[in-house]
Amino acid sequence: MPKLVECVPNFSEGRRPEVIDAICAAITAENGVVLLDKEMDPDHNRAVVTFVCHPGQAVEAAFRGYRKAAELIDMTTHKGEHPRMGACDVCPFIPISEVSIEDAIELAHQLGRKVGEELKIPVYLYEDARTRPSRRNLAKVRTGQYEGMIKAIEEDPSRKPDYGPARMNLKAGATAIGVRFPLVAFNVYLGTNKKWIADRVADAVRSLKGGYRYVKALGFEIKERDQVQISMNLVNYTKTPIFRVFETIKSEAARYGVNVTSSEVIGLLPNDAILDVADFYLRLENFSKEQVLEQKLQAAGGAVAATADSFYDEVASSAPAPGGGSVAASAGALGAALAAMVCRLTVNKKQYAGVKDELTDVRDRAETLRRELTELIETDKEAFNKVMESFKLPDGVPKDAAVEFANKEAASVPLTVMQKSLDVLNLARIVAEKGNVNSVTDAGVAGLMAMAAVDGAGYNVRINLGSITDAEFVSSLKEQVEAVSKEARQRATAIRELVESKL
Repeated sequence: MPKLVECVPNFSEGRRPEVIDAICAAITAENGVVLLDKEMDPDHNRAVVTFVCHPGQAVEAAFRGYRKAAELIDMTTHKGEHPRMGACDVCPFIPISEVSIEDAIELAHQLGRKVGEELKIPVYLYEDARTRPSRRNLAKVRTGQYEGMIKAIEEDPSRKPDYGPARMNLKAGATAIGVRFPLVAFNVYLGTNKKWIADRVADAVRSLKGGYRYVKALGFEIKERDQVQISMNLVNYTKTPIFRVFETIKSEAARYGVNVTSSEVIGLLPNDAILDVADFYLRLENFSKEQVLEQKLQAAGGAVAATADSFYDEVASSAPAPGGGSVAASAGALGAALAAMVCRLTVNKKQYAGVKDELTDVRDRAETLRRELTELIETDKEAFNKVMESFKLPDGVPKDAAVEFANKEAASVPLTVMQKSLDVLNLARIVAEKGNVNSVTDAGVAGLMAMAAVDGAGYNVRINLGSITDAEFVSSLKEQVEAVSKEARQRATAIRELVESKL
C-alpha cells in the first residue's frame, strides 16, 4: 500500500453546513487529499472531519483547514455541549499505511509550528506527540475550556503552549495537535432524560473514574431528543472493544430501570473494530477478517492499481506525455526527498545538536519542495496536452493565439521546475556540509538528482521557445534559463567537492 496518514480535525461548528463545507473545500483543494467523512452535531455544536493523504501533503492540507476555520468561526460567540478551546479544537494525525508513529509526530510538530507562527494560535501537543507527560490526556490539556484558558495561558507557566503565542487568540482560540491510535467515537442513548443517570453510567466505564483503561466518557443531555447520551472516545479498541463497553453500559443503566435505546458511531472506525463486535454477538467459530469479501477485493484491487498506474509505466508507454519535463520534475522531487531524509537522520542525534534547528527548517523546506515538484509532474503533462489540443481547434477559432498561449505555458512550467530544483540544490549543499556524515552520499545523490532536474527541465524550456513568436518573452526565458543553469552548476560542484572530501 502507498504511504497514507489519516487526519481528523474537530471544528467548533455543528450548525452551519456552509462553514464546514468551506473548510472541507480548503482541506481538499490539493489533488491527492481525500475527504473520507464529515459529521456535524448541532447539540455539541461540533463537526468531525476525516481526510487521508500522503504524509507530504498532510501538514499543508490541515493548515488550510485551520486557516479557513479561523476565518469563519468566532469563539467569542460559540456555545455547545462538547468541551472545546478553539475553532479547530483538536487535530490528531493517525498513521495508516507505511507511516510510523515517529513520522506522524514529526507532522504534528510541523503543523504546530506553522499554525502557531502564521495564525498566531496557541498550540498544545498531546497524546504521542506530547512534550510533557501531563499533556498526554486531551482533557487535561483542555482544562477550563476556551473561557477558562484565556487567563491561564498568560498566568500559569504550566499552560504555556508548545508553539504560538502565550496568549489566547480570542477569535480562533487555542488548539491541540497530536498523534494517536485510531479511536472509535461511540455514543449510546438511554431511555431517560435524567442527566444524573447518564453521569453515573459514564463514570462506570470512564477510565478516570475507575472504569475501562481506554475509555473517555461523559454524560450529556440531548434536549431535542428528550434523552441523555453517553458520549465516548474508545482510544484503543483492541484493548477495550466496543462490545465490552456497550454491555457494561446496558448493565449499569438497568440498575436505574433504564434501557439503552440506540447507539451511534461518529466519523469512521477501523474495519477490525466492527468485526470484533460481529464476532462477539454472533459467537462465530474460527472467523478471520480474510473471510470478508470487501477485504479480499480491496487487497486485490490495490495490488492491481499499484502495478497498472505506475508513473514509470506511463513514461515507458507510447504516449508522448508524461515525458522529459515530467521526469525532470520527478528527479527534482527525489532530490528534495533525499535532502529531507538526511535531515531526519541528523536532527535527533546528540552529536548534531548544534544544527538541529537549522536542519529542521531545511527538512520542512525540502518537504514543501518535494510536494511542489511532485505536483509539477502532472502540470508538465497537462501543459503538453494543452499544446496538442490547441492544434486541433476547429476553423473559425483564433488558433494561432491559442497555440502561442499553450506554448508559453509549456515553456513556463519547466522553468518553474528549474527554479525549484535550484532551491533543492541549495538545501542539498547545506545537508552535505552539516548533515549526518554517514549519509553524505545521500546528500550527494540529492545534488545529482536536482542538477539533472535543472538540465532536463532546461531542455524542455528551450525546445518550447522555438515555437513561440513573442521575441520579448523568448528573450526573458532564455536569460532566466542561463542564470538558473549557471548558479545550479556552481552549487552542484560545491556539493560534489563536499561529498568527495568526506569519503
